[in-house]
Amino acid sequence: MTQPCPGPAGATTFLAECGTTHLFPGARCRVHGLQDPAAFAADPWPVELELRLSDDVVTEAELRTMDAVGPVLTVPAYTTGAGTAIEARTWLIREFTRRGDDVELTVGSRSST
Repeated sequence: MTQPCPGPAGATTFLAECGTTHLFPGARCRVHGLQDPAAFAADPWPVELELRLSDDVVTEAELRTMDAVGPVLTVPAYTTGAGTAIEARTWLIREFTRRGDDVELTVGSRSST
């Protein structure tokens, strides 16, 4: 297993920009600042994320890779910029794809973990 690599200046939380106001199966988020995006895409390790959604709402998230169901993204409850309450959810990650210096996460279905 690849060892975790800190980001710029030893960062342990990475920015992940999402093109939507909430997550759903097929949604994509780009993780920035990983020291070795190719290694992470091939064999991801757990990281803390700061999700920036398309309405500029920012919330914490955690990518876990050791769950029995596979890699998952846990997101606490938050409110969209339009005021919609989104409950805490855990999502399976369907795919990790290197996109230049970033890694794109493709969200799969909701997980019960």
